Amino acid sequence: MAQRAQLFVWDDLPTDQPMARIDRKRIIGSQMMLSHVTLHKGFKVGVHTHENEQFAVLLSGRMVFTLEDGPDGASRTIEMTAGSVLHLPSNVPHGAEAVETSVILDLFSPPSEKTGVDKTPSE
Repeated sequence: MAQRAQLFVWDDLPTDQPMARIDRKRIIGSQMMLSHVTLHKGFKVGVHTHENEQFAVLLSGRMVFTLEDGPDGASRTIEMTAGSVLHLPSNVPHGAEAVETSVILDLFSPPSEKTGVDKTPSE
């Protein structure tokens, strides 16, 4: 049976807070996941990896990403401003900090219930 198209409205979706200083709304499909994320100034997530390929589209604000994808895992930082897009291939070590309150549209493939901000108490 064919799947049907579905319309979503961000304002109608529930918001969760998987960590301090983050508000997130998600749409989870069969092959992709979208997350509309507000990261409040001072939000930090340490360097982590996940199998999902990720595109981070910065809609507003300013972010600094730490990437450990250089030779022998060398670290570098990238500053993002509104209108920029960061592509994170699967399993690339990365972390982030909101220099100002920022709104990001994250696209993940494949979808999963867990990304870098979804830490379990034992992690």
